Amino acid sequence: MNQFIRFPLGFKQHHCFSYPVPEEEEEEEEEGTMIPTALRWLVLLSFIILTIGGNVLVCLAFGLSRRLWRIANCFVVSLAVTDLLLGLLVLPLTATVELRSGKWPLGGALCNIYISLDVMLCTSSILTLMAISVDRYLAISAPLSYTRRVTPPRVTLALAAIWALSLAVSFVPIHLGWNTADYRVQHLDWGMGDEDREGRYCQFEWNNNYVLIYAFGSFYLPLLLMCGMYLCIFRVAREQVQRIRAATPSLPRISSTAAIAREHKATVTLAAVLGAFVICWFPYFTYLTCIGMKEKTNPPNTLHSVILWLGYFNSALNPILYPAFNRDFRRAYGDLLRCKGPTRRKLPFTLACVHKRLTFTNGRKEKHTDRVKNEREGKSLPLHERNGFPDEPR
Repeated sequence: MNQFIRFPLGFKQHHCFSYPVPEEEEEEEEEGTMIPTALRWLVLLSFIILTIGGNVLVCLAFGLSRRLWRIANCFVVSLAVTDLLLGLLVLPLTATVELRSGKWPLGGALCNIYISLDVMLCTSSILTLMAISVDRYLAISAPLSYTRRVTPPRVTLALAAIWALSLAVSFVPIHLGWNTADYRVQHLDWGMGDEDREGRYCQFEWNNNYVLIYAFGSFYLPLLLMCGMYLCIFRVAREQVQRIRAATPSLPRISSTAAIAREHKATVTLAAVLGAFVICWFPYFTYLTCIGMKEKTNPPNTLHSVILWLGYFNSALNPILYPAFNRDFRRAYGDLLRCKGPTRRKLPFTLACVHKRLTFTNGRKEKHTDRVKNEREGKSLPLHERNGFPDEPR
């Protein structure tokens, strides 16, 4: 039975979660003090700034540090761009609607675009997280064949598929009416009457088929794949630790300490990445599935806000979790925060010195041989000259 939740004008609805609030409750909220509203503005604004700033930092680090110009980091940068667009295009409007008691002042067409962007960017972020888990599994399970398997054309194809699937569950069904019960495009009947001057409720309408396809395609299936990939990664890392222990029986204490530390780090990393994803998105899609399959629901306002922004919070955690566990990203972060320029590898002194050098010893002119040529030919240098600064003649 394809139905969606409709409420009269006396009830409030959000674009993702439909929840009723009687007019009396709205009047009580309006008569309240301005301190809670100001506090909500402060919290939401801080969250939006954190999301935008963190993902901008990832993009700048990738663009300015050549150490990060690796094919594996393309997924991390794509994730940062997706979360950045979410912070710029969706979160400010969501916060505005949240603080306007759910009213939407921009018309029906922009409401549909806003809902489509919300669904598309959230789906793209989740699918990119899934792609990162697959990429990490290939890099750890088969490091020798990784460069042959993961090539630039394949990475480009994977990213294009992610955006195509995200469009397929957002703009396409919403603007063709596939998500509604009567299969008509939502909000196109909005006129320019008195109600639109104060704003209507920009609701996300759905039917049972759309909810199931969206929830399973955008979350549950990627979640199962991510759990499988990270479980395999943990097993491979554990097997590698056991091999290291078996290969170094003469150094039991050192090898055991290093192996335990390596296994502990892998466990913490996987638990943090997967745990953050599940905590942020599982309540959202579980609740979406439940209310999509039922005709009525009446959740508390606080529960709605927590579930909604908890899913968005994953976009603020991604710039912290994924790049933070990468040493090159941490170095690039440090350079940016210390206002350093792009990091470049310094050339040895012997490559920059002249090929022939003249010095005077006891009044005689002596010619020194080419140091660069000696090093290229594999000739060893004296110990005091290996750093490129020979001792002064006496």
